[in-house]
Amino acid sequence: MDQTRMPLIEALKQHKKQSPVSFHVPGHKNGQLSSFLDLSYDVTELSGLDDLHAPEGCIQDAEKLLSDFYQTNESKFLINGSTVGNLAMILGSLSEGDRVFVQRNCHKSVLNALKMAKAVPVFLAPEYDENSKTVVLFSTETLKKAYRQYRNVKAVIFTYPSYYGMADEFKTLAMIAKENESIILVDEAHGAHFVLPYEGIPESALYWGADIVVQSAHKMLPAMTMGSYFHIQSSHIDREKVIFYLHAIQSSSPSYLIMASLDAARAYTAAYKEIDHHYSMQVVDRVKKVLESRGCLCFKPDDPYKLLVRAEGLSGYELQILFEQAGVYPEMADPFQVLLVFPLLKEGQMTFEADALKKLDYFHLKKGIVRERFPEVKKTKDVSTLALPYNEHNKYKKEFVPFHEALGQIAGEMIIPYPPGIPLIMEGERILNEHIESLEWMLIHGSRFHGGSGLKEGRVAVFCGEV
Repeated sequence: MDQTRMPLIEALKQHKKQSPVSFHVPGHKNGQLSSFLDLSYDVTELSGLDDLHAPEGCIQDAEKLLSDFYQTNESKFLINGSTVGNLAMILGSLSEGDRVFVQRNCHKSVLNALKMAKAVPVFLAPEYDENSKTVVLFSTETLKKAYRQYRNVKAVIFTYPSYYGMADEFKTLAMIAKENESIILVDEAHGAHFVLPYEGIPESALYWGADIVVQSAHKMLPAMTMGSYFHIQSSHIDREKVIFYLHAIQSSSPSYLIMASLDAARAYTAAYKEIDHHYSMQVVDRVKKVLESRGCLCFKPDDPYKLLVRAEGLSGYELQILFEQAGVYPEMADPFQVLLVFPLLKEGQMTFEADALKKLDYFHLKKGIVRERFPEVKKTKDVSTLALPYNEHNKYKKEFVPFHEALGQIAGEMIIPYPPGIPLIMEGERILNEHIESLEWMLIHGSRFHGGSGLKEGRVAVFCGEV
């Protein structure tokens, strides 16, 4: 197939050429009422522009090109982000009571979907990587141990790669899951570019036995926020059930701007050559060299388009402030470091590097505030379950208690440092001392949270008496 084509964008251009008068939604009327943004492509399901939920024209063509590029059985556009993809993937693949293995360090959308499906998750503890200072995939030993403990495991849910770009031994883990007749569901939000066959780029889970893969095109490809891809690569899943949930939980008024950006992102990536990758890697190295000359310590994870940056005596949060004061905005900070995410630059696209290096002229390290070190990272049990299963949560009331009173009680809500969106405390698990220590440290250092509505008052929600 001709990967230079962008059917949806071509159709939108043709529609715009007609200088149409809008008597339809949205209310800005082809951008006439908006002075700050060109919204002429923000239309609705008009003649010639197809329908995301029943595609048979330009959207169908665009999705077929996407499937051809990623070599899948079927690929779909997502306009509500990878969150909706994870929800549809899990709700469409699991039924109430199904046992599933899932990484303890998964995204909150995975846990929300498991709760909605009333599935029975068994959590596999990730390994800690000392070099990247992050948790990564669980080990092959942990997965084998879990299969010895549990039979009839419907699915294994992977997060691959990690937010930080660590890929680990996914291939081996996928083989073990297949040998045990589990379907493989993958949150590959940060791996949409893994389709590229160039040196140093890990391979997509699509090529190692995954049944469904969800990718955030907007994270690593030039797509608009909330633009993601949903790939089906197996006949072992109930396609009709999956498609039902895609229709049910995505907006019935999909954004043509987002869909157009997904079409363009696929074409951009398909045209991305080895010489472009080589140029991008040179940019990464030059930025890394400048940061090291300023006294930073830099670490390259498995994904070559990401860079971890640290500074002696500074937390990642303090380092993030110094970057932002220079006009450079990292993707995120954690207690140890900041994460920089680089674009897929094409040879000759020099503006990004020039702007970055100009801003870094104003970046200088300062002495940090001496604080307690982040609590030692302790590995949880290799294989564990919730103290209170999802299907019993609605039987109990909740109350907010001070941190010290929460020890040993069962958490009544998820508490999630954001980014990266990985729960520190999961709803239904027993609250341990290390949870409280980490939570208090992160609050002191300015981490932001989703959930934890009582954190400002030093309280957390716990389950109490029956309803």
